Amino acid sequence: MESIYSLMNLILPFEWASTDFMKNALLAIIVVCPLFGTLGTAVVSNKMSFFSDAIGHSSLTGIALGVILGIREPTVAMVGFSLILGFTIISVKLKGKASADTIIGVFSSASVALGIVLLSSSGNFGKYQRYLVGDILSIRPGEIALLLLATLALLLVWIFFYNKMLITNLHLTFAKSRGIRTFWIEQIFALVTAATVTLSIRWTGLLVINSLLVLPAAASRLLSRTSRQYLCSSIVISFASGILGLILSYYIGSASGATIVIVNTVIFALCFLASTIKRHL
Repeated sequence: MESIYSLMNLILPFEWASTDFMKNALLAIIVVCPLFGTLGTAVVSNKMSFFSDAIGHSSLTGIALGVILGIREPTVAMVGFSLILGFTIISVKLKGKASADTIIGVFSSASVALGIVLLSSSGNFGKYQRYLVGDILSIRPGEIALLLLATLALLLVWIFFYNKMLITNLHLTFAKSRGIRTFWIEQIFALVTAATVTLSIRWTGLLVINSLLVLPAAASRLLSRTSRQYLCSSIVISFASGILGLILSYYIGSASGATIVIVNTVIFALCFLASTIKRHL
């Protein structure tokens, strides 16, 4: 990492980039922004923002089950539980009669409540409160490598399944008539979303993780005419808000994840204003 730090010192001779923890945070943002920008477009297009929010909030239950089962690494327990929950939600949604919002709401409420009950009854709730707001400044080089692997895995899934996901999202019946196994396509999307959300929670915070996914894509959608513009601008907005939010949080001493969300919100408001003006011209 020393060679990377030296290169960053040459490129970024600024006060905010002078410490190793800020360099690590910046590297994490550079790695994770393509992940959020890409996945966010699918989440918004599939109208699954409530799903990703439910996965994020249910991480408390994953932590609690990890404590009960003696799993030392909370992230392992969170990812494992989120994958099971994601698979279950999509299975019930596709086979049940209730609406998607209702099903996701039931599972979300139950899992959050269960997590709070298990952690509070065991006296461990205070120990894991840091997951509520996250701390990207504490990320280590090994964890950055893990995020990089997650980004590469998502890109592979995107390359192989994007067209099928798009058709399934646009017209489920048509997708089935084309021989697409829509059940497994939706499951793949759900599992990738669940893994991405839970892997990032420690550093972004479960209270704002969904906003980091949804806001860049939502802002991009307001101004994009093609799917390529939609994807590229979502990644650019994710990059811009991540870096600006990190720098701003350094100077005002605020939580980085929440500050990035504020910057994202401002960008969304500007895009909304621009699209409204453009529509009335």
